[in-house]
Amino acid sequence: MKLKLLLLIAAFGAMNCAQAADLLDTYHSAQRNDPVFSAAHATQQAGQEKLPQGRALLMPSVNLVANSTYNDQTTQYLGATPFPGGNNRYNSHGYGVTLVQPLYRQQNWVAYSAAELQVAQSDAQFRIAEQELVLRVAQAYFDVLIARDSVQLAEAQKTAIAEQLAQAKRNFEVGSATITDTREAQARHDLTNAQQLAAQNNLEIKQRALQQLTNELPQDIRPLGKQFKLQTPQPADMEQWVNDAQRNSPQLAIAQAAAELADKEVTRNRGGHYPTVDMVANYSKNYANGGSFGVGSDSSNKSIGVQLNLPLFQGGAVNSKWREAEANRERATQELENTRRSVALQTRQAYLGIVSGIAQVQALQQALTSSESVLEASKLGQEVGVRTNLDVLNAQQQLYATRRDLYQAQYNYLLSQLRLKAAVGALGEAELVNVNQALF
Repeated sequence: MKLKLLLLIAAFGAMNCAQAADLLDTYHSAQRNDPVFSAAHATQQAGQEKLPQGRALLMPSVNLVANSTYNDQTTQYLGATPFPGGNNRYNSHGYGVTLVQPLYRQQNWVAYSAAELQVAQSDAQFRIAEQELVLRVAQAYFDVLIARDSVQLAEAQKTAIAEQLAQAKRNFEVGSATITDTREAQARHDLTNAQQLAAQNNLEIKQRALQQLTNELPQDIRPLGKQFKLQTPQPADMEQWVNDAQRNSPQLAIAQAAAELADKEVTRNRGGHYPTVDMVANYSKNYANGGSFGVGSDSSNKSIGVQLNLPLFQGGAVNSKWREAEANRERATQELENTRRSVALQTRQAYLGIVSGIAQVQALQQALTSSESVLEASKLGQEVGVRTNLDVLNAQQQLYATRRDLYQAQYNYLLSQLRLKAAVGALGEAELVNVNQALF
C-alpha cells in the first residue's frame, strides 16, 4: 500500500513538472506580451520606412492644381476707345499639372545614402531589443527561482530550528540544559519566521516582475535539474571573444552607423552652396465664359524645360549648419570610440563572470558538503556534551546560507553565459535552448 502511495506521489510530481513552464516557454510568452519588445518591433518597422522616404527624394514629384472662380468685373475706360465698358459677370475655372524631376541635387543623394544607414541602425536596435528580451526574461525567471528557493530554505530552516527549540525545552524540563539554550533557540526561531515572511514577500514581488513580461502570473516554473553542468567558454580565449564583439556587436554597429550619418550630414550641409538642376514640365487648361470684352475663352498651355537654382546668400545659415554638422561629427566619432571600449569591457566582464562563476559554484559545492559535515558533527557533539545548542543553530544557519549562495551562484553563472553571447551579438533563442536544458 505504501509503495502504491509513493508511486502515485511520484507520478503526480512528474505530471506537475511536465506541466510547469520552462525558460523557453516563458520567453515565447514574453515575445507575444512584453510591451517593451512590441514597442521595439514597431520602432523597427518605422525605421524601415526611412529608405523609401530617401528614395522619394530622387523620384519625380507631380502636383495637380485646380480652381473655379466667380468674377464680377466693372470696367470704365477714360478717353475715347472702341472698347465697351460696363459690368461683366462670368465664371472661370481651370486646372494644371506640374512635374518636377530632380536632375542634380547633391543633398538628396546624400539623404538617400543616409537613409540606408538609418535602416541599418533600426535593424541593429531591434537586434538589441531581442537580446535584451532574452536577458530580461532569464533574469526575471531566475529571480523567481532564487526567491522560491529562499522561501523553501527558510521553511526548512524554521522546521529544523523548531526541532532544536523543542529539544531545548525538553532538556530544560529534565534539567540537562539551561534556560539560555531555550531562549537562544526561541530567538533564532523568531528571526527565521521573520525571514520567511520577508522571503514570501520577495517571491511575490519577483513573480509580479515576471508577470510584467508575460502578462500572466507564473504558477509553477521549472528549477535547475541534474542536467546543470559547468562549461568553460569556447574558445577559452578572452581576447578572441573581444575581437568577435568588435566585429558583431549591435551596439557598435549602431555607433558606427551614427558616425557615418554624422559624416554624411557634413556633406549634406556643405551641399547647401551647390546648385540644383530640375526638369520641370507643366500642363494647364483654363476656361472662362466671359471676360473684359464680354468674350469667353478656352485655353491650354504645355511647357517643359530645365530649371537651375543657385543659392547665393542665405544670411550665413548654410555655413553655420556646416560648422554644426562638423561638431556633431566629432561628437559621434568620440561616442563610437567610447562604445568600442565599453563593448570590450562588457565582453571581458561577461567572460570573467563565467570563469569566476565556475570557480565560485565549485567552491560553494565543497562548502555545502563541509557545512553538512559541520552540522552533523555539531549535533553529535551536542549529544555527547561537547557542543552547545547555539553551536547547532549556527551550523544550521551556515548550511542554509551556503545552500542559498550556491543556488544564486548557479543562476549567475547561467546569466553570465547569456551575457557573453549578447556581448558578441550572438544571443538568440538557440542559446536560450542550451540554458533551458539545465532545467528539469
